[in-house]
Amino acid sequence: MSTDSAPAAQEPDREPDQGPDLADVPPGLAALFVAFARMSLAGFGGVLVFARHAIVEQHRWMTADEFNETFALCHFLPGPNIVNLSMVFGARLRGLAGGVAAFAGLLLPPTLIMTVLAIIYAHFGDLDVLRRSLGGISCAAVGLLIAVVLRMMTPLFKRIDVVALILMLGVFLAIGVLRLPLQAVLLVAVPVSIGATYFLRRKVAA
Repeated sequence: MSTDSAPAAQEPDREPDQGPDLADVPPGLAALFVAFARMSLAGFGGVLVFARHAIVEQHRWMTADEFNETFALCHFLPGPNIVNLSMVFGARLRGLAGGVAAFAGLLLPPTLIMTVLAIIYAHFGDLDVLRRSLGGISCAAVGLLIAVVLRMMTPLFKRIDVVALILMLGVFLAIGVLRLPLQAVLLVAVPVSIGATYFLRRKVAA
């Protein structure tokens, strides 16, 4: 009996955070510019939320783990994290030209818009309704930031990576609660993180 009519086995649904099928062909320079321009134009309250959504979930240019690792690297580079991310991400896919394209897409549109808004604010900044509007926008920005932080933590919880969670909690307590200097905490946390990762991988390989 022919098996052509047998229903094909359905593949289980896979969430983007669980390992998406990455794009086979890296995006071109124009695609990088447009993608980061759209992120910057949509990024009210911070571009990180929209950058992760576009890179991991929409275009699937990175897995959730790769995005977390790249963003972590950008924390140790001078300058704003999201600007560093655009350069590192673009260069990773298309070399130096890709980094420049992503960087330009991220900064050019908001720079033009903010120049116009600065001129307007200089004339109407004392209006009470404008101040209240900015206060509401700041609350929404905090909510968006908390949401993306929780999304970035999801892979750690799914893997039950106890060591990573302990290190993350330790850094949070040191900086957020004890108010220790960021540079001093990083000087301790980075070697400890690298050492713990190296030791665990050697243990697994053995």
